[in-house]
Formats: sequence, C-alpha cells, structure tokens
Amino acid sequence: MAYRDKTYTLREGSTESGERYFISFKDGQGEHHELEVSEQLFVEFRQMERKSRNLQQWNQRHREFNEVWDETLYRRALRVPKTLDERMIEKERNEIFAKAVTRLPEIQRRRFLLYYEYDFNFYQIGEMEHCTASAVQKSVSVAREKVKEEMRKYLQS
Repeated sequence: MAYRDKTYTLREGSTESGERYFISFKDGQGEHHELEVSEQLFVEFRQMERKSRNLQQWNQRHREFNEVWDETLYRRALRVPKTLDERMIEKERNEIFAKAVTRLPEIQRRRFLLYYEYDFNFYQIGEMEHCTASAVQKSVSVAREKVKEEMRKYLQS
C-alpha cells in the first residue's frame, strides 16, 4: 500500500488518565469506525508509514520520468549499433582484405600477419625466421603496400 493511498488514519488523544491511541477507517460498506489500540500497535503503524513513505520517496528519486525510446537508447549507448548497410560494407571490405592478404607471397603473408595480427615486433619475427629486423621490416612494408593497392582498387570501384 502506498503511503498516500492509505485507507486509515492514526490519531493520539490526551486524557487525564494518559495517552490514548486510535486507528480510524471505513469498512467495505462505507461505515466509519474508530478503534482504540495499544501504544505498541500505534508505534508499529507509525513506523510502517514512515518506511513506506521513505521507500516511495526513494522510488520517486530514482525513477526515470521520460519514456525510453530507441532514439534515447542510441544516444546513451557506448557503441551505437551499425546499420545494415554499414555491416554489409564492412563485411565486404573484410573479405576483400582477407583475399588481398592471401594473395601475398608466403613469406610476406606470414610476416605481415605476425606483425599486424599477433603483435610481434620486427626483432621477434627476425629471431623466429633467422633474419634481420630490417629484412622483416622491408618485407612487411612491401606487403602493406600490396594490400593497400588491392584495397584502393576496391574503394575506387
């Protein structure tokens, strides 16, 4: 039951004999009733009201008041989803790139992939292939230019 929608009222009354506590409510037929209750029950009702009010206020502070539309979600997204056209173009570009890399000679392809795909440096690749780092650098550079040329053909058409 929400705090503001309560169907009862609490009241304290002072008399010469001490404090008296009452709960007032309407029954199902709409008749008004007032019951005298113990102090302990009265205190429990007050605490229940306070907890309910605090919970409602917490919900009010943390609730989002605007409608969440796709546009709002896109603005909040860390990475905006790509459109179908963008995904198709990216897939086609990746296929052309993969074909360009497979057309490279074996040594250039291996060095190119070790450098760009597996993040080895020229010295490490040179040790693996028993050659100098400058030879590896030259091979990777030539391979990169060949791949660029293949991609330029794709982008110009």
